[in-house]
Amino acid sequence: MKLPLALLSFSMFALPALAADAPSKPVRIILVGDSTMATRTGYGDALCARFKPGVSCVNLARGGRSSGSFRAERRWDEVQALLKDGAAFSASYVLVQFGHNDQPGKPGRSTDLVTQFPQNIARYATETLVLGGVPVLVTPLTRRSFKGEYLKDDLAPWAAATRRVADERKLALIDLNAISAAAVQRMGQDEADTLAQAPRPANYGAPAGTASVEPQGAPKSAFDRTHVGAKGSEVFSGMVAAELVRLFPDLKGQFAAPSAYAGARP
Repeated sequence: MKLPLALLSFSMFALPALAADAPSKPVRIILVGDSTMATRTGYGDALCARFKPGVSCVNLARGGRSSGSFRAERRWDEVQALLKDGAAFSASYVLVQFGHNDQPGKPGRSTDLVTQFPQNIARYATETLVLGGVPVLVTPLTRRSFKGEYLKDDLAPWAAATRRVADERKLALIDLNAISAAAVQRMGQDEADTLAQAPRPANYGAPAGTASVEPQGAPKSAFDRTHVGAKGSEVFSGMVAAELVRLFPDLKGQFAAPSAYAGARP
């Protein structure tokens, strides 16, 4: 039986239109890292808050973890479970940032810079790809301590190792260490200290033997030059958001508002 021409035309063009109108699957962002990305002490939650409500942003970063201990504690199992159940998402981007706790002197967490650290980072990326995710390597957020007028970038070797893994395996890279270090250098110590969790105490970092002006018995200040407060979270999450859009232009429409960090790249 032949279909009438008008009905045949409808059948040819209406179905694509219906498919186009079908709701698209949402995007998912999974954050994996240490305290500089984690809830309350890092920029991760502020990054998640930049996305539109339809985006699933899961912050699994935890304080004190290294590229080795995160897996040893089976926290990576949580990420793998999410990726195995990823059919409901158009893409799952897994941001991996380690380095702070991989440095020497951290029992149970330190990793060898030449062998273990790059192998750990590469393995996270490989397993993400196998499970259908999109790995995004992130170099470690800079600490904000100066020596005179210059920032002491003690995480540069771990940033370099992460870059090498990304380059060798052709992986997406957010060079947060370079971007944040350049920004903090421009700020100088006093302005950079406003990014911390608490105001800088009087006499902070004074030479040994100098009398402290803190009242006796006062609670220890939350101030340090590694973790971030509300202002620091906004600054550094803006950098990461800008880099995500640069790497994946289609993500621009997933942000609730423009989030490009002016002059983000050094």
